[in-house]
Amino acid sequence: EPPCRQQLRHLQDSAGIAARLPPRLEGRWVSTGCEVRPGPEFLTRSYLFYTNRLFKALQFYYWDPSCRDPSYSLVIKGKLRLRQASWITRGATEADYHLHKVGIVFHSPKAMREVASRINQTSGEGCRGFLPPGRSWAPGALYEVLSAKTERDCTAALGFAMHELSLVRVERHFQPLLQPQQSGSRLVEELYLGDIHTDWGERLHYRPTGYQRPLQSALHHVHPCPACGIISRADEHHPPILPARAALPMQLSGSWVSTHCEVRPAVLFLTRYFTFHGNNHTWEGHYYHYSDPLCRQPTFTIYASGHYSQGIPSSKVRGGTELAFKVTQARVTPMDQVTVLMLNSSEPGSCGLAGSWSAGVEQDITATNGCLALGIKLPHTEYELFKTERDTQERSLLYIGERPTDGSSPDSPDKRPTSYQAPLIQCAAASEEFSNYISLKYVGRKDANGIEALKPLPVAFLLFIALLFLRWD
Repeated sequence: EPPCRQQLRHLQDSAGIAARLPPRLEGRWVSTGCEVRPGPEFLTRSYLFYTNRLFKALQFYYWDPSCRDPSYSLVIKGKLRLRQASWITRGATEADYHLHKVGIVFHSPKAMREVASRINQTSGEGCRGFLPPGRSWAPGALYEVLSAKTERDCTAALGFAMHELSLVRVERHFQPLLQPQQSGSRLVEELYLGDIHTDWGERLHYRPTGYQRPLQSALHHVHPCPACGIISRADEHHPPILPARAALPMQLSGSWVSTHCEVRPAVLFLTRYFTFHGNNHTWEGHYYHYSDPLCRQPTFTIYASGHYSQGIPSSKVRGGTELAFKVTQARVTPMDQVTVLMLNSSEPGSCGLAGSWSAGVEQDITATNGCLALGIKLPHTEYELFKTERDTQERSLLYIGERPTDGSSPDSPDKRPTSYQAPLIQCAAASEEFSNYISLKYVGRKDANGIEALKPLPVAFLLFIALLFLRWD
């Protein structure tokens, strides 16, 4: 079956995903590859949760975006208590954590010098002598940077905080076995922890409302995953060194689609679908917004288009490519009554034709220079960071820069992202582009109060539409 069809069906039919409330955390959870945090910081993580609520988290930091050249490792020990379901981020559970101790192991004299000078410069009295000057590097030595007992905390200089543990979600789904001779499927468990603020100065006190790239269960993870085993066997003295990967040239042309329902800070649930035309450097994107964490209840859809610049290698984030994206046109389709009411009560001239919005009907917002109520300004330039990669199944992935956590837009070069959103997967190559993507149309029906409610079209009809345009795959 062509991948575009599979992917669209997969996103429409999120029935395979189950999320337990409260989540079960016991066991080991590991990164599935090299992760990039704002900064940029390159790291891998291995978190172990015990049945008695204690945890031991390992974070391995690297000099390079392939996670092959370790700089230092952190050992973080503490206690976690799950609390109530979050009423800000639907589908998440809030948690309280308490750190008992944090230790650091340096993997080179250079790493030791750099971190020691950062700690000596930025920390208070208690940390000034963290590493005496001239102290030589000892491989395997563990230095304490935080201790609840002695109330010493020298972690601020590292930009370190564990607020990610204050928002937790565990998803389970089944991965079909790839080999033709095997039938059945394999359980995959993913642990979503809170997002890291894109502004370094804010990250120490930011309480997450979105998620980072998920960790996967060391027992139940997607196969193949060369990194999973390497990371789960590692410890602070033997950091994981991931397999070398060939660097890919930036190949944007073609169509790309989300791999799952995505969550953004300030709580937006969405899926994305882009087509890039490399021959004339134009692009178009569909952003499907939803009100729930499985992307089943649509709220509004944005279609945007424009052109993009020639990419240049990023000097700040190795492995990334810098681009500028110009958005020149946009259309909005409200998909639920709440959005219709909001758009119809917006300031005249600020979002399409005032008072004329109705559910399921698309309207061009180019003439009103965007839509104030939805925060869309036109024309508009965004300074972006992209990278392409192949996954372990040799599928092409596209990473687009993470949005600023404060909800603003990267509309100046100094706001260019230094980390990435969840990857999109390529579902059609350049030669197979189809620009008339079928939008998820909803038909109205009256509910008991005579208010027009939205209900999805029958599945058979959606399949029929899907088959019509999927011949193009």
